[in-house]
Amino acid sequence: MKSVMHGALLAVALAAGFGSGAQAQGTAGEMTFFVTSVGSGKGADLGGLEGADRHCQQLAQAAGAGNRTWRAYLSTQAAGGQPAVNARDRIGRGPWQNAKGVVVARTVEELHATNNLNKQTALTEKGEPVKGRGDSPNEHDILTGSQPDGTAFAGSEDRTCGNWTRSSTEGAVMVGHHDRMGLNEEPPAKSWNSSHPSRGGCSQDALRGTGGAGYFYCFAAN
Repeated sequence: MKSVMHGALLAVALAAGFGSGAQAQGTAGEMTFFVTSVGSGKGADLGGLEGADRHCQQLAQAAGAGNRTWRAYLSTQAAGGQPAVNARDRIGRGPWQNAKGVVVARTVEELHATNNLNKQTALTEKGEPVKGRGDSPNEHDILTGSQPDGTAFAGSEDRTCGNWTRSSTEGAVMVGHHDRMGLNEEPPAKSWNSSHPSRGGCSQDALRGTGGAGYFYCFAAN
């Protein structure tokens, strides 16, 4: 009798897709990666890394995933006697999955090589897609301040809008394309974390000018 029941349950499970490689739907508590659904409202002025991390934590908390420690995927440049900070060093070891339970990367190395980030998987904490190229408005520019390998930029040329404290016409910020699409087929256009610097400064209007809204990536570090 037990074997019959077990067989019946197994048949139901296989019919539902479990055990066949299908991706199960995730829950908020299992989410370990998202794109912010809203920015700071002050362009690239996020209140530094501390303010950006707090924004990630608050959004995660509202979505039911506040039991984890959340970190913004942002680099800072060496300034004022303080060393640079690499985005890749802030986010834990992985794996990371979105609000739907889809794994976007298993390790830091995979994240910066052959990840599963695209418009369909780079969802907000609410499990919603972010508008990309072809949508109105295009909001695919995601703040990172990082090079393709997730490290900070060296030198004096600003790529972090004053380490996430500036919302003026001065400076610039490096952004990535969450939808892996751009004006051409060159590799930077398809980069999720290092496509091009913003034009015209660090204000909200400047970010909108190149197809952004001040969103950034959040990862659970534990």
